[in-house]
Amino acid sequence: MPHLMNTYGRLPIAFTHGQGCRLFDEQGKSYLDALAGIAVNTLGHNHPRLVKALSEQVGRLIHASNLYRIGEAETLSDRLAAFSRMDEVFFCNSGCEANEAAIKLARLYGHQQGIEQPAIIVMEQAFHGRTLATLSATGNRKVQAGFEPLVSGFVRVPFDDIAAIEQLAARNPNVVAVLFEPIQGEGGINLAHNDFMRSLRQICDRKNWLFMVDEVQCGIGRTGVWFAHQHAGILPDVMTLAKGLGSGVPIGACLAAGRASGVFKPGNHGSTFGGNPLACVAALTTLDVIEADGLMAHADTLGGAIRDGLRRGLSGMDGFVEVRGDGLMIGIELDRPCTQLVTRGLDAGLLINVTADKVVRLLPPLVMSDAEGAELVSAMVSLIKEFLGP
Repeated sequence: MPHLMNTYGRLPIAFTHGQGCRLFDEQGKSYLDALAGIAVNTLGHNHPRLVKALSEQVGRLIHASNLYRIGEAETLSDRLAAFSRMDEVFFCNSGCEANEAAIKLARLYGHQQGIEQPAIIVMEQAFHGRTLATLSATGNRKVQAGFEPLVSGFVRVPFDDIAAIEQLAARNPNVVAVLFEPIQGEGGINLAHNDFMRSLRQICDRKNWLFMVDEVQCGIGRTGVWFAHQHAGILPDVMTLAKGLGSGVPIGACLAAGRASGVFKPGNHGSTFGGNPLACVAALTTLDVIEADGLMAHADTLGGAIRDGLRRGLSGMDGFVEVRGDGLMIGIELDRPCTQLVTRGLDAGLLINVTADKVVRLLPPLVMSDAEGAELVSAMVSLIKEFLGP
């Protein structure tokens, strides 16, 4: 038996290689990848431009240190700033590290405002990571259980509920920031309404709070725009990224703008591997391909077609609740636990995921073709119909 620590309930399958939206196991069986490594493989598998860029960079320089300037990181920070209209970028290795940076930034900001016990508003059903601070911010007791005492300084409210935040604003003088996902991924593909985000932006401006968006799963073109909050036409003070940014190479980022700019000074935060040349080239290539190949518009169009196809195929079925999502971030909610659909999908040559017990989560690569999208709809409708029964 391998000496891996028992932290995952792994499925009994190992992949040897991939091509586009297909993965192949040790027996040579092909699978349509509708999960993209949980929204990570933006460009699918073995994308020629990414392979070429990474191979060339490995031959030049993989890592130096943040003790020195890193040209690739500087270039990437400028690209992200241009797309987001943010001012500063801190690079790390993962989504939870990006959210840790955001939490630290908010606390330091609060102390600079003279607040001794700064608090951050977070949402029910949220998922921000598994480090001690980010699991404390997460709205899932399964993630938190056994790791108490949790980190203090978080105040939880219902998701997409502006009235609850207004009430909290009136009675809690320690609040310094709000942290939320425009679309909750782990929570079940729950979408924040644009009006909610706009109203929340107004509250943050009125109260001098930091408006912080976790775009780790929903960012980087997945919903048809670079970042999901852009659908509401707003600008955050802090934004976190990871997952799809490097198309499989680990990289995370915490961006700051407005009142959050300049809060961190040298020595306040750091990362040994963050922003290394290899990871930054992966991210730069990912952004280049998204732009050159029109993948954001494609995600919007294909995602709409997949959702419409699923609704048509499942409409009227007992046990089917709804299809929701934006772009290529799609949830199919049933009225019962459906985790067994994951293994049924494997048998049918389809990679999917179930989250929040009752929601099938689809996060295909942005390079998925129209034909593969139609194949995904057909396979999912068949799987769900068989699962729900006559």
